Amino acid sequence: MNALVIKNLTKTYKGFKLDNISLTLPKGCIMGLIGENGAGKTTTIKLILDTIKRDSGSIEVLGKDNHINFKERKEYIGVVLDQAYFPDSFTVKHVNLVMKNTYKRWNQDLFYEYVKKLSLPENKAFKDFSRGMKMKLAICVALSHEAKLLILDEATSGLDPIARDELLIILYDFTRHEDNSILISSHIVSDLEKLCDYIAFLHKGRLLFCEEKDKLLEKYGILRCSAADFEAIDPKAVHGVRKNNYSIEALVETSMIPSSMPVDRASIEDIIVFIAREGI
Repeated sequence: MNALVIKNLTKTYKGFKLDNISLTLPKGCIMGLIGENGAGKTTTIKLILDTIKRDSGSIEVLGKDNHINFKERKEYIGVVLDQAYFPDSFTVKHVNLVMKNTYKRWNQDLFYEYVKKLSLPENKAFKDFSRGMKMKLAICVALSHEAKLLILDEATSGLDPIARDELLIILYDFTRHEDNSILISSHIVSDLEKLCDYIAFLHKGRLLFCEEKDKLLEKYGILRCSAADFEAIDPKAVHGVRKNNYSIEALVETSMIPSSMPVDRASIEDIIVFIAREGI
């Protein structure tokens, strides 16, 4: 069973269209959802969570259509959106008490274990938390009710590099259990490159690719050469170009470039920037 299957999903607003996207998140894997502001990431997540209605297409979450008895399946979904919402006066203890009466499989011991790991103060009011601390608390909740699928929308936003690294380790450990999966959107592409098995790239409402990260990194490279050398390359090998007065830098399919021309490793960020600029 796949954790998430989206087929031909479309949602139209005035001035924006999420246009016929399809992707599959296999069980036990982590997928990074990448795209600029307004690309459709949050719209996609809202559609998955059934908080807005799709115009067409289908969404299966944990093996079932998300229109059918989705309330029951939400027990198995941990969600962290780009803002954490708890009453201002709540402490960690209050959050635990409420969640104990919200989720059937709430694990108090695990919750406090994550609170300790992420260095959250137990007696401080939520209103006095920093943005990063608020996000950490939301993450602790999402991880503490035996969820099978985590959906994280900019969950690393507001965290310093050390806290982000701690979180990435926790998320990686979560998917060491073969039944657990994660869909995570983030602007911090380097985090997703470290963490994810799959990368889905949304651009202006269109899904430009959804592929295994390792295959992307194997497929593409950065070629730096003169204009004359560039003219000799098969145009089908080129997926984006930067030109200056002295040389050309291009995203290319490594297998289509002559071995005499050195091709450097491309990062995931390189790949999405070049492809977005090319508009393909």
